[in-house]
Amino acid sequence: MEPKKASESFVVMNELVLPNDTNTFGNLMGGRLMYWMDIAAGIAAGRHCNTPSMTASVDNLSFKNPIKLGNVVRIEAKVCRAFNTSMEINIRVWGEDLLHQYKYESNEAFFTFVALDPNGKPRKVPPVIPQTEEEQRLYDGAMRRRQLRLVLAGKMDPHDASELKAIFFKD
Repeated sequence: MEPKKASESFVVMNELVLPNDTNTFGNLMGGRLMYWMDIAAGIAAGRHCNTPSMTASVDNLSFKNPIKLGNVVRIEAKVCRAFNTSMEINIRVWGEDLLHQYKYESNEAFFTFVALDPNGKPRKVPPVIPQTEEEQRLYDGAMRRRQLRLVLAGKMDPHDASELKAIFFKD
């Protein structure tokens, strides 16, 4: 399978925060943002593997700054590493206050998508080629994040998580 550059999966989505998207404090609801992030991640996954895929997990969705009613949401998604049938996708979110002309970071998360064959079964995905320092940093950390996800989900024994053990125990 021919490897693909991380940049080939890059997606930018913009949404305007309308009254129906907000809570009683005038902030964008977290669930609405997660919905938009999932769409952006799905598009990035599709660009990478050219096949339907589905969300398998979402890691550490932490909100740094709320996005207010009337502001623009900018969502960037890019595949940072591919494993056998899954892809880790980095999502970054900013808010933009058009009236006061400033942008601010809202949050970041990692989504995992699994590629599917016509029968809905997992299928192989192409490897990722990181090109920039940032892409290499995300690529290098992806195995640790994957092992952590698998351990927390009970799908991997912590003793088998070699990348995680290397952080905590020196040989």
